[in-house]
Amino acid sequence: MKKNENGRPITVEDHKELARRHAERKVSAVNDALQFPNGEAFEEDLNAILNSDAEANGEIAAIALLDCDKFDHINKDFGTDEGDRILIEAGKYIRDNLPEGAKVYRIGGDEFAIIFRGTLEREEIFLLLNDLKNNYAVQTPDGVRQTITVGMATAFEDANRCAELIRKADGALFRAKVAGGNKVSMAKEEKMVPKTSHFTQDQLQRLAKLAKREGVGEAILLREGLDLLLKKYDI
Repeated sequence: MKKNENGRPITVEDHKELARRHAERKVSAVNDALQFPNGEAFEEDLNAILNSDAEANGEIAAIALLDCDKFDHINKDFGTDEGDRILIEAGKYIRDNLPEGAKVYRIGGDEFAIIFRGTLEREEIFLLLNDLKNNYAVQTPDGVRQTITVGMATAFEDANRCAELIRKADGALFRAKVAGGNKVSMAKEEKMVPKTSHFTQDQLQRLAKLAKREGVGEAILLREGLDLLLKKYDI
């Protein structure tokens, strides 16, 4: 029976801890190579823009969420070391092909984010992202060209709140993935449905109070809450 460094038999919990440490080392390897700010920094920087005078000064601000297509297949068929290589190459490619004033973040395993701020118009940013997608040429060891999918949302036009803007970009990304990936999709106006008996009277009263305190619509708060629920269950 195998034993740990303390001389006692290795348990299931020991195996879980070893797996956790290995996963952390893998994450650190990619982060160390790219030196990108993380998801928390992404939200902080985005909040700073939304709370600034950017809109009043006529600046254009937009975000893009980029996802490596079929990345689980890469880790499964070629191993996590190869997966790390592809993530590092993807990150460097994105960084090296951004215009001045754009900033890239690593916000998840195979997901990156970009904040654009400056004079580029919304349509120009979309075309730039489309070129970024079309020219992406990272390959797996068997020579298969990989692809990326992008969801984009524009600050002040699609949303004025950080969570709502990210949700809009994530929705665009999701639509593009469902359509087969290797696409760039922009946030679109959403069709809303009225609140129903799914909520208690007390919940609705508290929701109204929160909306008044925060100065936003109840629907926005409900969408933010649902996004957190979907993220919790990885949907």
